[in-house]
Amino acid sequence: MNVLSTFNGMGCIWIALDRLGIQVNKRYSSEIDKYANKVNDKNYPDTIQLGNITKVKGSDLEKIDLLVGGSPCQGFSFAGKQLNFEDPRSKLFFEFVRLLEECKPKYFLLENVKMKKSYQNVISELLGVQPIKINSALVSAQNRERFYWTNIHNVTQPEDKEIYLKDILEEQYEDDVVGGAIRGRYDIDGKVKQQLELRKDQKANCITTVGKILF
Repeated sequence: MNVLSTFNGMGCIWIALDRLGIQVNKRYSSEIDKYANKVNDKNYPDTIQLGNITKVKGSDLEKIDLLVGGSPCQGFSFAGKQLNFEDPRSKLFFEFVRLLEECKPKYFLLENVKMKKSYQNVISELLGVQPIKINSALVSAQNRERFYWTNIHNVTQPEDKEIYLKDILEEQYEDDVVGGAIRGRYDIDGKVKQQLELRKDQKANCITTVGKILF
């Protein structure tokens, strides 16, 4: 299938699709963070980078089978200023809607934070589906409630894998885990890199599990 990943980040969606055994013919990515793009391109050099989502046109792409994205959440998050669609970052959600209309993919998947019902209703109305709430704590060591809007049927909650923080830390960090929190003792000799790799793998595991539910 041909996939357009908006707000692609470092490309964990490709890892998830690989693990699901789904062959991707064309990988289109819309992402402006240069460091995220470097990680993506290192792992998937065949990715076609499109840059800023506001510049992407569906007519310039081959037929898209799957459109995915996690648009910026700052305007919706309870931790933010609740600017809703007035926040220029969260307003980028409408670019996802535009590409959905232009590309007319068979499937789409949008992820975002838990938010006020009124904000949620706007997104649901424009996408034509109600969201499914899934907590990533079921499949990773992170408590992370998120909404997923998709036109893929028969979505169910993932099985709880009972993964905790201590399960993903290497042995030298076990003494730093107290009551589920880390007493931060990170040096700069590569241990930080090891932990970042663990976090990346956990994120990929989470996306893979969501993918298994959807596909």
